[in-house]
Order: sequence, then structure tokens, then C-alpha cells
Amino acid sequence: MVGLARPQIVLFVSSIVQLSYSNGGWGAIHTDIYACRADVLLRGYFRWNSRRALEVLDQVFPKDAAVQPSLVIVYFGGNDSTGLGPHVPLPEYIENMRKMARYLQSLSDSTRIIFLSSPPVNEEKLRKRSSGIFSKLLRTNELCQQYSESCIKVGQETGVKVIDLFTAFQRRDDWMNTCFTGGIHLSTKGSKIVEEEILTVSKNTEWKPCLHWKSTPTEFAEDSSYDFVAADGKATLNPSEWTSHREFQWD
Repeated sequence: MVGLARPQIVLFVSSIVQLSYSNGGWGAIHTDIYACRADVLLRGYFRWNSRRALEVLDQVFPKDAAVQPSLVIVYFGGNDSTGLGPHVPLPEYIENMRKMARYLQSLSDSTRIIFLSSPPVNEEKLRKRSSGIFSKLLRTNELCQQYSESCIKVGQETGVKVIDLFTAFQRRDDWMNTCFTGGIHLSTKGSKIVEEEILTVSKNTEWKPCLHWKSTPTEFAEDSSYDFVAADGKATLNPSEWTSHREFQWD
């Protein structure tokens, strides 16, 4: 643990987080946006479901930790909805998400939570990418929608903010062909949708303190004699808040 503790943002998800530094992923985008403001920690595990997550929840988020996260972003449901292997029946999934919400809420009075509901998938791409190595992947948008709607209801019951990714993706006319790399995992465009939704919740939710990136103080942002020198050769230019390196300017 290094000094000067910043707010912690933990991404606790399945492979949607494990792969979120690939292909311009939303984990990498989020980390860049919060650079010098918060520590973004990835806890993503391929093929995990809500049952597996619940089994180790106290190890990932120990209640006696010296520092508790300011924000936990949770996504489970996609693998839960998949037939065979990682499948978790819907009633159990609902109860698992309830337990997860209550546990995370108990970490501290200042720990905030966002659930991400299951996004849709490109079923045609999934069928084309099927392999003889694995059993048939039973993942449909009908099931994704059921698990997404159930996640939203759990959020309403427990007071957890939920981002409806199933709906958010389908607001884009070309979502099916542009949001995925192989039918499930996210392309750069898909990741941008996730990040836009997260930032909207962070900005519009009345959390104290506000966890939107523009409201989170930048570390060591004070003027310094080591700043860039302006064209007049006298004034200095403080680059602490500059975002010109980004191709897309986030709100």
C-alpha cells in the first residue's frame, strides 16, 4: 500500500472486467479518467457467476480492511443466464445478488455500489464461433433480458443503483454488429457505452462525496515552479487537469 490514500473504485465482475483493458476496454477508460484522482482496482474472473462470487465475497472485500472502497461496480448475470457450466437458476441468482448488495453495503457508510445488468448478446456470432472443444453455449437474449430485469428489481429492493445495459446497448441501431468482439465480450464501442452509463450515474446521483471524476480532487494539482513555461517566458502552465490526450472528451 502506497501513501496518500485515494478513493478506491473496485470493478468486481466476470470476464467483462478481466478483459476490460483489452480492445479499448471500459476498465482502461475508467482508470484513465480517474488518473491522479482515484485508484481503480480490477477484480475480474473469467466465467464467474454470482454463486462463485458470493463464495469468496469476504475474501475480496474483507470487513476488517484498513480502507474500504468508495465505489464497487458489480456485474454478474450474463454467465448465470448461460445454460450448463456457469448457469445459476434465476431464483438463486436473485437471492445471490441480494446477499451481495447487503454485504457490500455493510462495508462502510460511505461505500457506494453500482450493479450492471446483463447486456444483450449477438446470438448469430455466438453460433458461428461455437467450437467442438466446449459444450453448446446456451445464451440467448431472452434469458439475458430475464436476468437483467431481475437485477434491476434487486437494485430497487436494496437501494443499489443499477445500470440497465440490456436497454442501453439497444438504443444504438448498430449495436449487434459493433458492440462485441465475439458476440459477448465488448468492443471499444461497447465499452464506451458502459463507461458513459457509469459516468452518468456518478454525476447525477446525490452521493456525498460526489464520485464523479470532475468532483474528485486531483492529487498534487497545485501550481508548481516545475510546470511548463508559457510563450511569454514567464508565466507557467499547470497541466494537472489537461485532458487533450484523449480522443474522446468525457463529461
